[in-house]
Amino acid sequence: MSTPPSSLPGGSWTLGDQPVTRFGYGAMQLAGPWAMGPPADPDGARALLRDAVGLGITHIDTSDAYGPRFTNRLIREALHPYAASLRIVTKVGANRDAQGGWPTARQPDQLRRQIDDNLESLGLDVLDVVNLRLGDAEGPREESLAEPFEALVELQGQGLIRHLGVSNATAAQVAQAQAIAPIVCVQNMYNLAHRHDDELIDRLADNGVAYVPFFPLGGFNPLQSEALRKVASRHNTTTIAIALAWLLQRSPNVLLIAGTSSAAHLRENIAGTRISLTDQDLADLAACT
Repeated sequence: MSTPPSSLPGGSWTLGDQPVTRFGYGAMQLAGPWAMGPPADPDGARALLRDAVGLGITHIDTSDAYGPRFTNRLIREALHPYAASLRIVTKVGANRDAQGGWPTARQPDQLRRQIDDNLESLGLDVLDVVNLRLGDAEGPREESLAEPFEALVELQGQGLIRHLGVSNATAAQVAQAQAIAPIVCVQNMYNLAHRHDDELIDRLADNGVAYVPFFPLGGFNPLQSEALRKVASRHNTTTIAIALAWLLQRSPNVLLIAGTSSAAHLRENIAGTRISLTDQDLADLAACT
């Protein structure tokens, strides 16, 4: 039996016209090391996906580049036919090379192939949300997104995509995308230690657009980690729980997609992020900037 979304930390948000739980699941870790190859325990990976949905999660983030293809196939094997409430968000704009790199692939013909690959591997006729991945493995790059984004808008017009978003994007690129067509989400690196998108998050919240942080737990130096430990000790919980709870409290448009390959860890994250941080907690965590 599924857990009601309201019982998950953070409640829900609407991606366009599609309600999702703010506590979601990022499927990248279901692939092998560095998101390459199959998982060591495919049965365990499928069981974890079923457990996530059983716990009430209705937002799964993935990409056909994870594996590549292994993660999407696991999702299909574990969850198809999909529950009516489940929203699967994928991304395009990069491929994988034999060394595990992420070469860009944003030409219109490349994007069409990636959309077709995601549809096939997930067993869908239409993708709920597609994020255009910009920049490169080093981070965002200030460049025009017009050609690739317009290619996705065309595919949306063909009925292959319901909603669009951007990933690894600068604030200027977000504005450029919005000038071309509506977007429902922005997926960027953001966490307690890296708050460069604070202004963007607030602007998106005012526009009803979700902000989805990746690497929600990365990049802490010893001083920042000590601030996390102080607050975690106060609540008798883990630093991971505090970092995730802070993201949920940061703004109602922030959606979590913290990944894990462990069902027990998933449950721990859900339990931990129910914490309500106090003003003192937030003041202490300001040291993480």
